[in-house]
Amino acid sequence: MKNYIKEDDPFIVPTDDMKLIEEHFGNASNKHEQCSIARMEVPPRWKEPFQKPDFDEFTLMVKGKKMVEIDGEKIEVSEGQSILIKKGTRVRYSNPYDFPAIYWSICIPPFSLDTVHREK
Repeated sequence: MKNYIKEDDPFIVPTDDMKLIEEHFGNASNKHEQCSIARMEVPPRWKEPFQKPDFDEFTLMVKGKKMVEIDGEKIEVSEGQSILIKKGTRVRYSNPYDFPAIYWSICIPPFSLDTVHREK
């Protein structure tokens, strides 16, 4: 038995909002149970509905900016910055800018459609 798991090709998670999700570890790619790790690319003027997930989500910005809305506060996360959103927080992510954004998302426990609790 190996003491490591090497992922050569991330799983491309299907989306309908022009967001590219390349999951390296997690529920969609390899059923990793401790966390999910994914590289994200979002187009200009992209946004998600509010959600209240049952996981902590760490975001590490690689390129561009991302807007995070929590309790009426808008927090801009720029290239080189990071943010942790604690589980149970009502949050909305967006890219209201005229340029794309690239970031890494780490969720503990792993992201799941059953635990993200997106509003409609």
